[in-house]
Parts: sequence; structure tokens; C-alpha cells
Amino acid sequence: REMTNVTAVLEFRLLGFSSNSCCQILLFTLFLVIYILTILGNMIIISVVTLEPRLHSPMYKFLKNLSFLEVCYTTTIVPKMLANLLAERKTISFSGCMTQLYYFISLGATECYLLSVMAYDRFLAICEPLHYGVAMTAESYTCLSVGSWVTGVFTGFLPCLMVSRLHFCSYNLIDHFFCDISPLLKLSCSDTTVTEAVIFTLSLLVLSSCFLLTLVSYLLIILNILKIPSASGKRVTFSTCSSHLMVVVIYYGTMISMYVRPTYNLSSELNKAVSVLYTVVTPLLNPVIYSLRNKAFKKALGKVV
Repeated sequence: REMTNVTAVLEFRLLGFSSNSCCQILLFTLFLVIYILTILGNMIIISVVTLEPRLHSPMYKFLKNLSFLEVCYTTTIVPKMLANLLAERKTISFSGCMTQLYYFISLGATECYLLSVMAYDRFLAICEPLHYGVAMTAESYTCLSVGSWVTGVFTGFLPCLMVSRLHFCSYNLIDHFFCDISPLLKLSCSDTTVTEAVIFTLSLLVLSSCFLLTLVSYLLIILNILKIPSASGKRVTFSTCSSHLMVVVIYYGTMISMYVRPTYNLSSELNKAVSVLYTVVTPLLNPVIYSLRNKAFKKALGKVV
């Protein structure tokens, strides 16, 4: 029987990864270890920045924001994915699917805004050090942080609303490990042309603008570093910035390849592999690259421990 009303769909079945039980147990173990390390790493950053007064500068407060965001972002996806790897019936309710989709989009957009803000903060600190104290005050930090979160929250509303209003027929198998836009659009028996166009436009605006702002900030930082006369000073500063830039390129590269396309025609296996990068791997990389390569943070961590 064909379901003509989206509210008639009570649940979706997530196909996830391989149906081989040994492979599922291996993936469960791998993703569980990564998830635990991600939570621990980001919680350590939040704790150290909170407890150490010398890390109460905007740079480290932004880092604390990012760490909290990563905990929320990965928790939106990974626990349900882990549960389904061990479950016989890999299901998610319709309301649960739409909720997961909303938080995934909102937190992903918030991360884009925060990465841009953090790049801007580093640009001011390295390229305009004399004006940094005036430009990046406590009020400026609060406005930029709150603005990133609020804008991210509103960014998720429209795509989620449009997807939730689509009609889903009797075939309710989602060929993915979470409720993502692409497999849901493929699953719908409605005309998704308008929905795809709106989501493509919104993705293009958010991802491309944030990526360009972040990239320009880091390029200006690198150009400024090249003017430093000391070779050791160049090496230390460039090493940190290049690491940050690497994370930014990986994150935006995968996100843009997934969402800034007018049609959603990636193969399901490639779709899943790319999704694992930005939902599981990147949240683990951020605490490592943004903090453990930072001497001031490592010193503060030693003191707190």
C-alpha cells in the first residue's frame, strides 16, 4: 500500500554498513574506541580551558566552544550508529530521523561558522597584534560565539522542514548509517526538485562563504608568517597554522563534495565513507590538532593534571 502522507511513515530502516556479523563487530569496536577518544579528548580541552586562568583568552574560549560542539555533533550520529551495528532490526522512528537530521545540519553549520570565527581570531592575533586587544574584547567574543550558535540553529530549520514534508512510500529502507539528506531525497516518492534546489543553494551559501573566509584568513596569516625574520619563529607558527588549515580543508572538502551539488548522485558506499570522515574522524582530529600541538595548552594540561 502506498503511503501518501508523510505522517503515515512510523519508522525507517537504516541499512548501515556490511551485513556480515564479523565485519559489524569489528566496525562497532573501531567506532566505539574513536567515539570514546573523541569525548575524552574534547572534555579534557573543556576542563583545562575552564580550570586554567591563563587560558581564558578568546582563542582558547573559541576552542572550548568547538570542543563542546564536537561532543554534541558526534553524539548526534555515533551512539545510534553503534546501537544499529549490534541490532537485528536497524530502525529509527520518523520523528527520531527528522530530529537527528535537524541537529546534524544545525551543528554542522555551527561548526562552519565557528571555524571561520576562529580563523578570524587568529588573523587578528598574528597579523594585527597591536589592535587585537581592542578588536577582540570579551563583548566581541560573546557576540561571535553566540552569533555562530544562533545562526547554526536557524540554518537547520528550512532543510529539515522541507525534507519532513516530503511523501515517503511503502519502501522505507535508508541506504546509510544515519538520516542524511541525500538518502532521504532518494527514498521520497515526491517531486524533490524544489527541495534539492533550496538545499543546494543554502549549502552553497553556508559552506562556500565560510570556507572562503577561513581560507583567506589562513592565507593572510601564512603570508604574514613569511615576513618573520626568525627561522624558528616561522617554523613554529607555520606548523600550527598549517595543521589548522589541514583540518579545515578536510572538513570543508568532504562537506562541499557531499552537499554543494545540484543532484545527489554519489554511490551509497562512497557516500557512507565520506560521511564517516566528517561525522566520526574529524571530531577526533580537532582536539589533537588544535590543542596538543599548542605549547601553552600542553603546559596548562600538565599543571591541571
